[in-house]
Amino acid sequence: MDLLETRELTYFVAVAEELHFGRAARRLGIAQPPLSRAIRRIEQRLGVVLVERSARGNELTAAGEVLLHEARKALDAVAAADRRTRRAGLDEPRLVLVMKANSDAGLLLAALEAYRAEPDSVPVEVTVCGIGEQAGVLRDGRADVALLHLPYDDTSGFDVEELLVEGAVAVLPREHRLAGRSTLLMADLAGETFPRRPGKAGGTGPEARDSAQLMQLIAVGQVVAVLPDSVRHDLRADLVAVPVSDGPVTTVAVGWPERSRSRAVAAFVRAAAKAARRETTSPV
Repeated sequence: MDLLETRELTYFVAVAEELHFGRAARRLGIAQPPLSRAIRRIEQRLGVVLVERSARGNELTAAGEVLLHEARKALDAVAAADRRTRRAGLDEPRLVLVMKANSDAGLLLAALEAYRAEPDSVPVEVTVCGIGEQAGVLRDGRADVALLHLPYDDTSGFDVEELLVEGAVAVLPREHRLAGRSTLLMADLAGETFPRRPGKAGGTGPEARDSAQLMQLIAVGQVVAVLPDSVRHDLRADLVAVPVSDGPVTTVAVGWPERSRSRAVAAFVRAAAKAARRETTSPV
């Protein structure tokens, strides 16, 4: 079988994402004619049309949508294999943990302490990413484990250990009309402006790419947000967090590549689960 090469997949993904051969060629740093020929060759080898070309522009066919999805996964897998192999071969191996800011529900320090006691532990490098970026960083090998939030983060291709469940709070400016309430319902927030999240539907306000941006937008009255309860631990002095009794429930979980055989990863998962059990059984 004449399999596609990573270079060909890279070319196709650029065309599929840009839907413009000129822009895709500039993105790849090559001339447009060779790129067009490369896509034609892929279509001929697969026996399908991937891109419908017309005077109005380019559109992916159903086959093109499938190849885009599969090509992204394949390229992430190749990148992950490269990065994780290089890390494993270092004279001093390390475990890279990715999380977004203030997303650990107060578990991180306890998990790291428990991990250091594990015989298979290695030094941990913590990477803080933007909102919703953890899964991508883990998937392409920039990290070995991630703190994820279900059901919001995409866990396809990962094994997952659920750690704890959090209720919701509305984060508001101190002068907001609802800031003095002891509890809220989601209906109380009807008509409020919520932030847009990168790559996610919903929200009509400004886009918030990370926690610091989000908190600043709330503080200046541009948006309000419904977030997991643990956000109150490090909340700015000019903001308040009011429980939302019927708000969305968030599960904090640790994720890692499925079928991983890394003893360091397994040790971290055990340590995180141990820290979560202590948190949920400790007296209030």
